[in-house]
Amino acid sequence: MRICATCAVEYDEPLPALCPICADERQWVPADGQHWTDLDVLRAAGQRLIWTEREPGLVSIATDPSVGIGQTAQLVVTPAGSLLWDPTGYLDDATVAKVLARGPVLAVAASHPHMFGVQVEWARALDAEVLVCELDREWLGRTDDRVRFYSDRHDVADGLVLHRVGGHFAGSAVALWSAGAGGRGLLLTGDTIFPNPDRSSVGFLRSYPNKIPLSAGVVERIATQLGGLDFDRIIGNFGNTIAADGQRVLRRSADRHIAWVRGDFDRLT
Repeated sequence: MRICATCAVEYDEPLPALCPICADERQWVPADGQHWTDLDVLRAAGQRLIWTEREPGLVSIATDPSVGIGQTAQLVVTPAGSLLWDPTGYLDDATVAKVLARGPVLAVAASHPHMFGVQVEWARALDAEVLVCELDREWLGRTDDRVRFYSDRHDVADGLVLHRVGGHFAGSAVALWSAGAGGRGLLLTGDTIFPNPDRSSVGFLRSYPNKIPLSAGVVERIATQLGGLDFDRIIGNFGNTIAADGQRVLRRSADRHIAWVRGDFDRLT
């Protein structure tokens, strides 16, 4: 198994000439070409994971220094077991032990292919399955018997559900944890919807690094679908957060995006 150094997604060998995820218009290949790494190289370089308790039942796990895109994984702990969401591109024995100390892990799942990380490696270490949306099957770089495909919805545990909403990728998904945010509901979104630096709005893009927007129709579809879920807090794939009133923030942000791409504010440009 090797890891793309740019996006930190794992691949079976023989390796492709270019990481397909990075060669896609949503990502990028370095100017000096494709680079690969592996867990041993990262470990020898002093790679580590940072463990942060965010709220009861929720832990953030981040790489230091950043690996690949640098997402922060979220461990959701329920009475039935845990979900590791948006897994990092690195793991170590100490962190695996800390995860398992919280109880069995039911699944490892990513919001979309950019966040696959070393999901199979995590699943093997945690004795869990890997959940991948069927519409993102083509982006899998590493196959394994632990991989399970789902369509539009998957119940991980009571009150912990994956919902496909599309947009950024056809299979882009969110995870709704009903007990999160003190029982008000927590939505883990990756960058299917992206909590912005102002902490009061979210964004919708096909490509974040290359600034390719989504259409008004797609954003309305996403907002309408998520409008049927109960949540107050939103956490993105870097720990970026809308602390409260997430439903209102989502709807207002969608309306703003739609108005701009429709041309309502062209007079201001």
